[in-house]
Amino acid sequence: MDRASGCGPEGCRFESYWAHMNLSTSVEKLPHVGPAYQKRLKKLGIKTVRDILFHFPHRYEDFSNMVPIAKAKLGQPLSIQGKILEIKNIRTFRKRMTLTQAIVGDKSGAIKVIWFNQPYLINTLKKGDSLFLAGKITSKASSRYLSSPAYEKIPDNVESLDLTHTGRLIPVYPETEGLSSRWLRFIVKPLLTKLKKGIPDSLPEKLREKRKLLPLEKAIWQIHFPDSLKSAGEAKERFVFEELLNLSLVVLRERMKLAKEKAIAIPLNLSLTKKFTNSLAFKLTDDQKKATWQILKDLEKPRPMNRLLEGDVGSGKTVVATIAALNVAKAGFQVAFMAPTEILTKQHFKTVGKLLKKFNLSIGLITSKESQLKNKKIPRKQLLENIKKGEVNILIGTHALVQEKVKFGKLALVIIDEQHRFGVEQRAHLCQQKNLIPHLLSMTATPIPRTLSLTIYGDLDLSLIKELPKGRRKIITKVIPPENRNKAYSFIREQVKKGGQVFVVCPRIEPSKISQENFAVARVDEGIKQIAASWIEVKAVKEEYEKLSKKIFPDLKVGMLHGKMKNEEKEKIMKDFKSGKTNVLVSTSVIEVGIDIPNATVMMIEGADKFGLAQLHQFRGRVGRGKEQSFCFLFTQVRQSQAQSRDETIVSSTTEFPARLVEEDKSSSSPFASTRVTNQRLRAITVCENGFELAEKDLQIRGPGDFSGQRQWGIPDFAMNSLKDISLVEETRQAAKEILEEDPELKKYPLLRERLKEFRERIHLE
Repeated sequence: MDRASGCGPEGCRFESYWAHMNLSTSVEKLPHVGPAYQKRLKKLGIKTVRDILFHFPHRYEDFSNMVPIAKAKLGQPLSIQGKILEIKNIRTFRKRMTLTQAIVGDKSGAIKVIWFNQPYLINTLKKGDSLFLAGKITSKASSRYLSSPAYEKIPDNVESLDLTHTGRLIPVYPETEGLSSRWLRFIVKPLLTKLKKGIPDSLPEKLREKRKLLPLEKAIWQIHFPDSLKSAGEAKERFVFEELLNLSLVVLRERMKLAKEKAIAIPLNLSLTKKFTNSLAFKLTDDQKKATWQILKDLEKPRPMNRLLEGDVGSGKTVVATIAALNVAKAGFQVAFMAPTEILTKQHFKTVGKLLKKFNLSIGLITSKESQLKNKKIPRKQLLENIKKGEVNILIGTHALVQEKVKFGKLALVIIDEQHRFGVEQRAHLCQQKNLIPHLLSMTATPIPRTLSLTIYGDLDLSLIKELPKGRRKIITKVIPPENRNKAYSFIREQVKKGGQVFVVCPRIEPSKISQENFAVARVDEGIKQIAASWIEVKAVKEEYEKLSKKIFPDLKVGMLHGKMKNEEKEKIMKDFKSGKTNVLVSTSVIEVGIDIPNATVMMIEGADKFGLAQLHQFRGRVGRGKEQSFCFLFTQVRQSQAQSRDETIVSSTTEFPARLVEEDKSSSSPFASTRVTNQRLRAITVCENGFELAEKDLQIRGPGDFSGQRQWGIPDFAMNSLKDISLVEETRQAAKEILEEDPELKKYPLLRERLKEFRERIHLE
C-alpha cells in the first residue's frame, strides 16, 4: 500500500463502487476512507462526495517545468523524470529522525533525493523504479539535493500517463492534521473522472452564456486539475459568481418571505415623540432624526420591520431605539430589548430607565442571575407572570429573554444590540399572538461595508448614524513601542493628576495559545479549552494589576475587573470607577461595549496586535465621551528600531498636541513620535477615526469571513474574499433580482431551487 497517498498503487480501483454512488453518497462508503479519515474529513466540513468535489484548492504548485537533472536550477519549482539508482533509510540520532535517501538519475546526470520522517517509502519506492519527482533543489554544505519532493511512479508498458502530483499545475487544498493534499488528489481525481458528467449544473444556461462562464463539467475539472493558471482562473470565476448569486438569491428570498408575514402596525405618535425629544438634555443630530423617522415609518406598516441601525461608538443609537420603544409601549404593546452581556444589559436598563423616567412605563430587567422591575428586585416567577400578562412595557435582558419560560402577552418590537441575525422563527417563539411576527431593530457599532450589506445582510434595511454628537473631540491614537513605555506611563500619570481616569485592557488569550505547562489537558475537550482560556485571561489581568498598582502607579488607586467576578463585586468596582474613587481600571475585554465613563480620558491597550480592528475601535470608544481631550495608546512588543527597519508606511496624527508634546513629538524617543507600524490593523486604527472608514479597511485587511465573524457560514474562502469586489457583488445581486422578478418561486429552475435549499441550510443565515 502507498502510505503517502492512503491507497494502493497509482490509480486506485473504484470500479466496484460506482453502481450505487452519487453526490450525496457518504464519504464512509468510499474506498480507503476509514474511521480515521472520516474524522479528519469532518474537520474540514466534508461528509459527502459533493463536499469532496467542492472542496476546492486554495493555491497551485507549478511543477509543469520538466527539465533534465543536469539543468535543474537551485530554488526553482521543477519536475524531473528518472530512475532510482539506489535508496535507503538513514537514522539521525542527533535530531532523532529517519531520512529516506535516494539517488535518481536520467541521461543527463544524477541527483540526491531526501525525504524526512517517511521511512515507509522504502517499501514503496525500489531500486530500478522509474518515476517523476517534483519540488525544489536545495543546497547545504555545497551539496545539492531534491528536498521531500512529490513523486509518481511510472508503471511499465504505459503509453500515456495522466500525471497527478508532478509535471503539471498541482492543486494544494486546505488541509488538516493527517490529511494531506496528496491524499485528497488521489481521492478527488477518480471521483471527478467518473462523476463530473453526472453533476447537475444549477446555474441557468442563459445567465451562464451571458456572463461567458464555464459549464460546470469543465469548470469543476479545471479548478482541481487545471491545464493552465488561466483555466484555473476561469473556473474560479464561475464558482465565485455562482456562490455570490446563490447568496443574493437567499437573502432576497428572505426579504420576500418576510414581506408576506404580518405584524402589528404601530401608529406614529408625533406629539409623544416631540415630548420625548424636548425632555432630552441635548439635541438629536440630523442622522439620529433621519434614522428615527425611518424606523417609526416602518413600524406603521402591517408587515415586520427588519432594520439594522448602524452607528459609530457613542453616536447615540440607544436614544433612537428608545424613541421606537416608547412609541410601541404607549400604543399598548410590549418591547423586548436584548444585549449580548450582563454589563451592557444593565447599562441599557439604566439608560432607558433614565430617558423614559417621565413617561410612566413599566421597565423590567432579566438576566440569568437576576430580575428587576422598576429598579426593584422581584422574584423571577412574578416577573415572568407580569410579562405574560402584558404588564411589563419594556423588558431588557440578555439571551435569557429567549428562554422558553419567557412568554410575552403583547410583544410588537424586538431590539437587539450587536447581533444582526434574529430570524422569523426566533421572533415567532417570543410572540404569543398567532400569525403575527414582531418588528425587529438590530443595532451595531461595527459599521458594515457596502459589499456585505448588499449580500450577507441584504435582507436588512439599513439606517446610518455617521454624525457624532456635537462637542466630541477626536481621540488621539498612538502606537507605543516598548522603549517608550515609561514615557507613556508618565504622561498617563499627568492625565490622572488633571482629573482624568484610565482604562487598561489586557488581551484575550485564545485556547490555541495555551501552553502545555499552563494547561496540559487542553486537547481533551473544546469546552474545557474555553474555560482554561478565560482563566488565563484572568491571570493576565491579575498580573497587570499587580504590576501597575505596586510598581508603576503605587501612588494611584488601581482597580481590577474580569468576567470571573461575582455580579455584586463587578457592580461595586464599576461604581467606584464611575464615581472617581478609582483612577485606573485594569480589565479584560468585558469593557468592550456598554461602559460609559465621561471622565475617562486614556485608553491603554496591552498587546494591541492581539485584537481585531472592530475590538480596538470599541475599546477606543470607551474614552472621549467628555469635554477633555482623550488618548488611546496601543502597546506592542515591536521595538521602534525594528519597525523602522521595515518598509512600512509612517503613521502620524493630524490632531494638534499640547505645545509641550509637539516638541517631544520631534524626538524619536517620544512615546508620541510617528512610528513605522508593522501591523496593518494598528496602522489603520491610528489614521481612521471614523468607524465606517475603518470597516472598509478591516474588509481589505482581513477579508469578509473574519470581518463578519462568520467562519461557520460554509461559504468558501475564495467566494467570501470576492465580496471585496463591489462591482461583482452588484452584478450578482442584479442577476438575482432579475431571476426572482421573472420567477419568484423558481419553478422554471428546479435545479437552482434545490441547490438553494442546500445552500440555505449550509450558510446558517439565522
